[in-house]
Amino acid sequence: MPDNKIEKLSGAAFLAYPEMSGMLKTELAGRLNFNSKPTAVYGDLLYYADFPIENVKDENDLPYWSRSTMLEPMIINFESIGEAATALKEIQRSWAPYQYQFFRRANLIQEKLPYVNLKVRKFPVKIPNSPIGLYTLITDRSMICSAKTSSAIPAGQIVFEEDHKNPPSRAYLKIQESLTMANLLNGTPLPKEGERCFEAGACPGGWTWVLAGLGARVYAVDRAELAPELMKNPLVTFQAHDAFTLKPKDIGYCDWVFSDVICYPERLLKWVKEWLESGLVRNMICTIKMQGEPEWDVIRQFAEIPGSRIVHLNYNKHELTWIHCQKISQN
Repeated sequence: MPDNKIEKLSGAAFLAYPEMSGMLKTELAGRLNFNSKPTAVYGDLLYYADFPIENVKDENDLPYWSRSTMLEPMIINFESIGEAATALKEIQRSWAPYQYQFFRRANLIQEKLPYVNLKVRKFPVKIPNSPIGLYTLITDRSMICSAKTSSAIPAGQIVFEEDHKNPPSRAYLKIQESLTMANLLNGTPLPKEGERCFEAGACPGGWTWVLAGLGARVYAVDRAELAPELMKNPLVTFQAHDAFTLKPKDIGYCDWVFSDVICYPERLLKWVKEWLESGLVRNMICTIKMQGEPEWDVIRQFAEIPGSRIVHLNYNKHELTWIHCQKISQN
C-alpha cells in the first residue's frame, strides 16, 4: 500500500456500546478528566485527536465504557474491496469490523480477510487472547482502523445465543459473559463440579441457574425464593436472608462468590473487602450498579484492589462488573 494512502492519526478512537456514547463521554470527563469534544464521530465510534494516548499505562487509563479502543488509529484510502483487504492484511492477520454504514461493502472486505468468528456464541466459549484489529468504513473508499486495540474480542462485543425457555431471568447472560471474561483476562477456569459458589441476592436465580448448570454447588441467599425448578435442584441450597448481613464465617469457604445485588457501590465495596480479608474466597465477580451519577472515587477503590479488573460487559447497562479471579498461566 503506497504511503500516500495511509494517514497515521494522533489520539485514540473509542467504540461505545450501543446507545451508550453518552456514558462514554461522561466517563472520559468524570473519571479521566478529559473534556474535549470528539474530533469525529462515526456511528458509535468516537475519535479524539487530542486524547493523550502516551499517558496510558494500563487498562484503567482507558474508559470502561469503550468496548474496544483504537490505540494507534489511521486512515486508509482504497480504490477497491480487494485493495482494502490487502492493506489490512499487510498490517496484521486478524481484523474485525464495526459497521454503521456501507454494510455490504464491509462484509465483502471481511470475506477477503483471514477468518475471524463474528457469530453469536454458545456458552461456554473460550475467546482466543490474541491481537485483533478494528476497522470501520467512513466512506465507500476510506476506513479508520487500528491494528492495536484494547480488546481481544472481535469489535469488543460478545453476543450469546439466548435460551428463552429455561433460565428464570435474562441476568444469566451477564454471568455467562463475566465468566468468559474472567477466563479471557486471567485464564480462570469456569466453576465446575466439586466447587462451592455463594450467590448474594440470588432471586429469581439467573446466575444460580448458570452455576448449577456447570455442575457447581450453589449456596443462594435472598429474601425471596428462587424459581421453583431451582428450589428443587439438588445442587442448590437456598437460605431466606439479607445476603449482605451474613458474614463470611457464616457462609464458610467458597471457590466463588457472586453478587448482582442492587445496592450502593460503597456498601458493595465494604462487603467485598470483608470477604477478601476473611481468606474464605478464591474468586469473586460482582456487579457495581450505579445509583444515579457514577461514583468515580468508589470505582477507583475497586480498581485498586490487587488482582482486580473492572469491565463493562455487553450485557451491562448503567453498571460495571468487578472481576477478582485467580490468575492461571496461559502458556
